[in-house]
Amino acid sequence: MSRVSLRIRKHLYAAGVCALTVLGTVLVAPASHAEVDVPEAQGEQAVGSTITVEGTMDGELTRYYGEGDLGDGGQDEGQPPIFELADGATLENVIIGAPAADGIHCEGSCTLRNVWWEDVGEDAATFDADSASATMTVQGGGAQLAEDKVFQANGAGTMTISDFQVEDFGKLYRSCGNCSDQTDRHVVIENVTATAPGLSLAGINTNYGDTAEFSEITVIGDSEMEICGWYEGNEDSGEPEKVGSGPSDNCRYDSSDITFQ
Repeated sequence: MSRVSLRIRKHLYAAGVCALTVLGTVLVAPASHAEVDVPEAQGEQAVGSTITVEGTMDGELTRYYGEGDLGDGGQDEGQPPIFELADGATLENVIIGAPAADGIHCEGSCTLRNVWWEDVGEDAATFDADSASATMTVQGGGAQLAEDKVFQANGAGTMTISDFQVEDFGKLYRSCGNCSDQTDRHVVIENVTATAPGLSLAGINTNYGDTAEFSEITVIGDSEMEICGWYEGNEDSGEPEKVGSGPSDNCRYDSSDITFQ
């Protein structure tokens, strides 16, 4: 089955699409909501093993997608990424297609600039830094069709997500709820447009001192979309307990920071 067919079958109903199967062919009507404005790809490259990035890599809007060990297309934990960024690396002008495996891993501070996910795999990008001073900067770009998380923070430090589009997702950001080595983590989310369906913009562990700051947020199509959820994280791999949501000392925003359309 082709990559396109796999993607259609996987996300047919999640994307709100009407379809009819005739003689093995899936006929798809346009989705009822606008998609993230992914730029036109200027080329394609299949990736059979993780690409390591040191310094700056400009993809020039090439679409990268997994094959072989990176081509499962499922949601299983522990998949390898398409890209692994060394401390201080920058990845820019890249489109990640399907299958997307576990997207991008940042092993320290990193910058993702104008990176687009057509169909998020396990996660779009994971922040794995060891230092509390580490930063992961996501500037521009967008993601869609994320069954669970878009950005996952497993290590220490601060993630900043700005000028970003997201649609059809579980959580835009999640601080790991049950990692074996927990710490305080921080996220700044600014000038982001989130289009329904979507569950939550951020989930943080209040018991470890996580913070999430929001400004210039536009939510389209769901006036009940959660902005910030509070969790009781743990270090024993248990499911973290949700203990609340909304603005607080840890979830920093007020009504003027959020626009519902």
